[in-house]
Amino acid sequence: MKITWLGHSAFHIETASAKILIDPFFTGNPSFRDEDRKTVAAGLTHILLTHGHGDHVGDTIAIAKETGATVVANADLAAWLGSKGVSALEMGNTGGTIHQRGFSTTFVNALHSSAQITEDGVSHALGNANGLVLHFDDEATLYHMGDTDIFSDMALINELHQPEIGLVPIGDRFTMGGAVAALACHRYFKFKTVLPCHYGSFGIIDQTPDLFVAGLEGTSVKVETPASGGSVDL
Repeated sequence: MKITWLGHSAFHIETASAKILIDPFFTGNPSFRDEDRKTVAAGLTHILLTHGHGDHVGDTIAIAKETGATVVANADLAAWLGSKGVSALEMGNTGGTIHQRGFSTTFVNALHSSAQITEDGVSHALGNANGLVLHFDDEATLYHMGDTDIFSDMALINELHQPEIGLVPIGDRFTMGGAVAALACHRYFKFKTVLPCHYGSFGIIDQTPDLFVAGLEGTSVKVETPASGGSVDL
C-alpha cells in the first residue's frame, strides 16, 4: 500500500486493485500543489468522503465527472452530489459497510458537523460526519478518522475493526489537538503506523505535528509525517 498525503485531510491510497482519494480538497488548499491534480487523479477508481464540509468534499464533483470514479459517501451527502451531476455513487451511513473491488468501507462515528452553504446562502445539512474504516483484501486495515474529537467509543471501533494504520486529525480548533489525538491513538488503538493530518493548511489551526509526535514518543506507534505530496509505502 502506498499512502500519499495531499495536504489538509486529503490522501491518495494506492493498492494492487484500487486507487482511492479521500477528502480531495485541492482548489483553495494552500498546502496542495495545483499541478498535481491530474497526476493524483490518473487511474482513479474511488473517492471516499468523511463528511460534507467544503474542505473535505473539495474537488469531488469535478474529479468524479472527469474520471468516472465511484464516490462513496453518507446518504445525504451522496444525494446532494447526485443533484450536482455525479453519477457513480455508493451511499451508506453510520455502521454500514460498502463492498467494492478489493476493499470495503465502513462508516463509523466522528464528533463533528457536516453542512455546506450554497451559492444562494442556504445552509444544507449533509448527514452525519463519519470516520471511514477501509478493509483491504491483501493489505492492512486503515482508519481515516475524518474530523473528530476523542471519544470513548473509539475503543469499540478498535475492537470491531482492529485498524493498523491511522490517519488522524490533529490541528485543534475544529478537531482534537495533537496531544489529545496522541492520547486517542495510544489509549484506544493498537496502530502500527499513524499519519497526522488537518494541520498546517490554514493559519488558525496548528502548523506542525510536534505535539502529536511528542505525545506518542516512547510508544510502539510509528508516526509518519511526510510533507504535502510525500508518500509512505507500507
